[in-house]
Amino acid sequence: MFDNKKQTSKIKLSTLIAGSMSWGSWGKQYSTQEMAKLIHQCLDNNITSFDHADIYGDYTTELDFGKAFIYSGINRDNIQLISKCGIQLINEERKNTVKHYNYSANYIIQSVEQSLKKLHTHYIDLFLLHRPSPLMQPDEIAKAIDSLTSSGKILSFGVSNFTPSQTALVNQKVTISYNQIEFSLSHNNAMLDGSLDYMQTNGITPMCWAPLGDIFKEKTNTNNEVLKVVKQLSEKYQASEEAILIAWILKHPSKILPVFGTNNAQRIKSISKSTEIELDLQDWFLLWTASAGKAVP
Repeated sequence: MFDNKKQTSKIKLSTLIAGSMSWGSWGKQYSTQEMAKLIHQCLDNNITSFDHADIYGDYTTELDFGKAFIYSGINRDNIQLISKCGIQLINEERKNTVKHYNYSANYIIQSVEQSLKKLHTHYIDLFLLHRPSPLMQPDEIAKAIDSLTSSGKILSFGVSNFTPSQTALVNQKVTISYNQIEFSLSHNNAMLDGSLDYMQTNGITPMCWAPLGDIFKEKTNTNNEVLKVVKQLSEKYQASEEAILIAWILKHPSKILPVFGTNNAQRIKSISKSTEIELDLQDWFLLWTASAGKAVP
């Protein structure tokens, strides 16, 4: 433990988190009214946390969501807002000529202040560094996070897509409470390469993007075998196939919080049922076996 390490706190997020990446110009291009309705539908299914990043919609989706949030009339205390920064896209307004990362203290602070304005809020519940940069300096990052937490502009801090060693590098200077990584039944290496072990050991809560993996997207022999098992379990537990796949993630002892990307009301409702499923031990291994294509060692 370093004496000058900056401390941040952990907050309460909903077990399932709504990902906003495809809500705006990168996807459905929802109107303010449509987006407000979708926010309400999430809350109706106990999904109160919303995942953003400054780059979504080429730097426009946070603004669209902010307008929808105001229109929705929802009390700010009833939701949790997550955002990220660090990726610099090629963008005329920003005069970027190459995609790159920027984790200078000034840039991090400016990014948060921009997100606050766009989201129409005085604070961000959880702020993440979007992707690791070879040039990031822990002291610079800690300086920014200390300023932002001291002023109440962010409540908690984490990273996204960081390996254990990259997390440890930053964690020596500022407390990391969350790490959002890719994880699903079809992309489960994080539970084998030490990533989830590291998070459990260090009190870091994992979040995962693309929790359904490519099971429904790619027609492979492996996915076909997985779907056979998923359909059987769907009948056994009287739940949707999506809910079974999410329940598989939720059973992991690191208490992973899935960030789902669907914006279909019926699918949101069916996915929300995953929190009510307690997969039998052998059913969990049955799914993993189907995905691995072989029995466990």
